[in-house]
Amino acid sequence: MNALRKGSHHPHVKSRQAILDRLRSMPVDAPELPTVDQSRLIRFDDPLAQFETSLAGVGGECHFIDDPRQASAILADIPVFAEAERIASVVPEAVRGNVDANSIDDPHDLASLDWVIARGEFGVAENGAIWIDGRTLPHRVMLFIAQYLAIMVSRSQLVDHMHQAYARLGSPDHSGPREPGFGIFVSGPSKTADIEQSLVIGAHGCRKLQVFLTP
Repeated sequence: MNALRKGSHHPHVKSRQAILDRLRSMPVDAPELPTVDQSRLIRFDDPLAQFETSLAGVGGECHFIDDPRQASAILADIPVFAEAERIASVVPEAVRGNVDANSIDDPHDLASLDWVIARGEFGVAENGAIWIDGRTLPHRVMLFIAQYLAIMVSRSQLVDHMHQAYARLGSPDHSGPREPGFGIFVSGPSKTADIEQSLVIGAHGCRKLQVFLTP
């Protein structure tokens, strides 16, 4: 009975494993990746203006600041920030939080976060996306569980399109891949239109995204 309960000797399990083993043993000729014609990739005369337009198109809001500390004053004028009770920040030089995510072991304890202030590595003018390196986050769930999200990113770190963006995800000198790890492109607040083709903002992530473009 114990053997059957564990499934180790069940005939269906053996058959399934045999099929999977046979599939894995079959050689598959993978086609070569296409060569990208760099001359046909989009380029923007003003990547910064395009980034702002793209971000607004997906529901985000852009702020140009000369000093990271200016972000606190701008956020203070947003009612949902002024009334927030739990704020976690990984950019303390810009915004000080009152939740130390580094001291939290169980990510479930972050479920009541109102705001997260995150650090972006670079932005993409084509779609308003911002790359966030997971190594800057004590818990990766912070980006998705907070009600509102703010990202600090340098406006000098913009690329035109996703081809350049993925090249940036290589090693610092673009000579090879980085060490494996978590990272994600964030573009605007979460949204879905799966239900009755009706767009819903903040269905499974932040309700609003504020992006602060520093020098």
